[in-house]
Amino acid sequence: MKFELTILGCGSAVPTLQRNAAAQVLHVLERYFLIDCGEGTQQQLRRFKVPYNKINHIFISHLHGDHFFGLIGLLSSFSLQNRRAELHIYSDKRLQEIVEFQLKVMNARLNYPLIFHYLDREPGVIYEDRMMTVHTFPLKHRYEAPVTGFLFAEKEKERNIKREMTDAFHVPVAFMHRLKKGEDYITPDGEVIANSRLTTAPPAPRSYAYMTDTLFRETFAEYVKGVDLLYHESTYGNEFEGLAKDTFHSTAGQAARMAVLAGAKHLLLGHFSSRYPDPAPLLEQAREIFPNTDLCYDGAVFELPAVKRG
Repeated sequence: MKFELTILGCGSAVPTLQRNAAAQVLHVLERYFLIDCGEGTQQQLRRFKVPYNKINHIFISHLHGDHFFGLIGLLSSFSLQNRRAELHIYSDKRLQEIVEFQLKVMNARLNYPLIFHYLDREPGVIYEDRMMTVHTFPLKHRYEAPVTGFLFAEKEKERNIKREMTDAFHVPVAFMHRLKKGEDYITPDGEVIANSRLTTAPPAPRSYAYMTDTLFRETFAEYVKGVDLLYHESTYGNEFEGLAKDTFHSTAGQAARMAVLAGAKHLLLGHFSSRYPDPAPLLEQAREIFPNTDLCYDGAVFELPAVKRG
C-alpha cells in the first residue's frame, strides 16, 4: 500500500522559474492529503498527474501567502468540475473568514460542503481514521502567522494469520480476531501455542512530518521522534544563520540537527530562498551533519516502502 510524497512546490516567498510556492501531496493508503497550497498549486497537480479530485483533506500550516494563495483557485475549480464530496480544511480559523470573503466578493457559491477544522497552539490529533492519524504541533514563526507542523502516521496493523499453522492446530474461526491482536492460543488440552507460531508481524507503521517556516528549537524534535521521513524548511545556508533568526526561518545545518535530535530516518530539505537557484550547497551543509538527506524539487516523489518485521 502506498505511502508516497509528491512535491508540488518547494520555494519560499515568491515563485521562481525553478520552484513553485509551497505545496505537496501525501498519498497514504489511497488517501490524498494536500499540505499547503501556494500560488499555482492546481497547475502543479495537473502537471505531475496527481488525482486531485481524490483530495478530501487540505492542511494549511499558516497564513503567509506562499502557503495558501493557491487555495481559492483550487476551491473554485473543484466547484466548476461539479464536485459533490466534502472537502475538509485544517487551518488557522482566520482562513475561513478569508475564503468566505473571497466567495462573497465574487458572488460565488461552492456546490460541495466545505468544512473547516481550526488549529490551535496545543499539540494534538486533528484527523483520525481506522488506518492513520494526523497530529499537529506548534512551531515558531512571526507573531502574525502562527505556524503548525503536521505528523502523518499509520496506525499499527493487525498481525497476519498463518493459515497452514492455524489449520494444523485447529484454531477455531472465532479466535482469529484475538490472534490478530497478538494473543497466544491455548488448545483444549491446555497447550499454549505462541502467537508467533500462528501469525506474522505486519509491516512497520510509516510516518511523515512536515515542519516549515520556523526557528530552530531543539524541543521541537520531541514532536517528531523516530519519524521515517522529515521535511524541514531550510530557507538559508549556514552562512546566513543570523538572517534566518531575524526572519524566523532555519538553515540547512539546523534542519539536519533537527533530524539528528528526532532520530529521523530520512530528511528532506525545502522552502529554499530565491537566492539559491541551485540549492546544492544546502545539501552539502546538511549532509555533513545528517548524511541521509535529499533536496526537494518540483515533481520529486519520495516513497516509503513497507518494511517487513520479524
